[in-house]
Amino acid sequence: MSAAAPSPLSVVGTEPLERQGEVLTDAALTFLAELHHRFTPRRDELLARRAERRAEIARTGTLDFLPETARIRDDPDWRVAPAPPALDDRRVEITGPTDRKMTINALNSGAKVWLADFEDASAPTWANVIGGQLNLIDAYERRIDFTSPEGKSYALRPAEELATVVARPRGWHLDERHLRTADGRAVPGALVDFGLYFFHNAHRLLAQGKGPYFYLPKTESHLEARLWNDVFVFAQDYTGVPQGTIRATVLIETITAAYEMDEILYELRDHASGLNAGRWDYLFSIIKNFRDAGPGFVLPDRNAVTMTAPFMRAYTELLVRTCHKRGAHAIGGMAAFIPSRRDPEVNAVAFDKVRADKDREANDGFDGSWVAHPDLVPVARASFDAVLGDRPHQKDRLREDVRVTAAELIDVASLDAKPTTHGLRNAVQVGIRYIEAWLRGLGAVAIFNLMEDAATAEISRSQIWQWVNAGVVFENGEKATAELVRKVAAEELAAIREELGEDAFAAGAWGQAHDLLLKVALDEDYTEFLTLPAYELLH
Repeated sequence: MSAAAPSPLSVVGTEPLERQGEVLTDAALTFLAELHHRFTPRRDELLARRAERRAEIARTGTLDFLPETARIRDDPDWRVAPAPPALDDRRVEITGPTDRKMTINALNSGAKVWLADFEDASAPTWANVIGGQLNLIDAYERRIDFTSPEGKSYALRPAEELATVVARPRGWHLDERHLRTADGRAVPGALVDFGLYFFHNAHRLLAQGKGPYFYLPKTESHLEARLWNDVFVFAQDYTGVPQGTIRATVLIETITAAYEMDEILYELRDHASGLNAGRWDYLFSIIKNFRDAGPGFVLPDRNAVTMTAPFMRAYTELLVRTCHKRGAHAIGGMAAFIPSRRDPEVNAVAFDKVRADKDREANDGFDGSWVAHPDLVPVARASFDAVLGDRPHQKDRLREDVRVTAAELIDVASLDAKPTTHGLRNAVQVGIRYIEAWLRGLGAVAIFNLMEDAATAEISRSQIWQWVNAGVVFENGEKATAELVRKVAAEELAAIREELGEDAFAAGAWGQAHDLLLKVALDEDYTEFLTLPAYELLH
């Protein structure tokens, strides 16, 4: 009897987890190795293209719709594939990581969709990467439960009451260091998260009348969407799943993607189900791409950049028009406010802000939107119920009144608000507190009554970098300098120490978080993604 073939991929740098073998089967690893072999070289080329495009934006200080793809934008006839029944009504979507308690609560939340997040709401520890896959498999097999340390039990409701899962893999830029080829090359995290979820669940989901559905993050061009489409075609052929079974919703959360919405839907047209307006990463992307473009691109405090700002209205209205013209769902952005079951005043403020946000989206033509907490599901649903009634969506509302120019999408200078010292302190506070939690393996963190994830940490440190490099002068006459940032960071670290007490402070990763925030906020060379150096510190 011949020896079994060696595994094409090796798990390195981590202790094996309980039940890890149920996810990393030989067949699953062979599939991942095929994905890696076929598609990682193109991923690498596209990452290099991102850098080249960023350099071009820095040189010109502008962006425009692509002349070479005008025929796609101008063709009135093409449409994306019709939505499958499970994705036809998406009026409320809840987001969150794939830990065991969240898996149960999100599926039970009453939302139509759960964005099961392996990306910004999840720190990619090996336990989170593998445990999240196990939790989803267990949920589909109805063998998942959870008991809290306080003794509260959680279990799934009947199948017909559960949210439809749309999984979000990591972005193209992140590798999974614990899965490597024979020559030591790490497999892209996007292919690991997509591949394991698809391989284990595609047939299982088809048997339940649903399918493997995905959110695609951090997309910067239609060429990246084309790569995902080719991954989908190969994966479906490899596993004997009918073409078009996979459906993808693309987050338009980079400024370059906002100029290619038609083209992104076109590349994925057999697999596309919609676009989403990812507001925090979108602002982060504007700073990142136009960081050398002068004072006209300096953003004020992040909470002063509302969705009613002219350039944000241009972005969201163009998204709705583009989606509905092509028969796709338009999904609104995150309501990050967290209600408090102990503080009625905080609760009332959160509900009012979410209601106003979701009313605006529903009236603008969106077909659904995101919330970060189960208590907000009824609030968002009421906003969309008032507009949709019994209809599953409003794709028949074509928004032909919308006309958006290339210049309007980047008209940051139209904002009246300016950066403030309070905004600087808040950016430092959120940055330190979020990074510390992330280094402990938590990707979705409640900070000051908001649910923060990696996108909000990115915009916090990017704003600090931008303000310092632009020499912003605040309302009190202080200038944004590295010395001022270090002073504020030291004060905030001391405040956290006093708040927590010496023992709890020492048990955390506060010093590392403080140092990393200062590095990515003050280094002369801007770090493309905070999570890249943070991943090197993650255990």
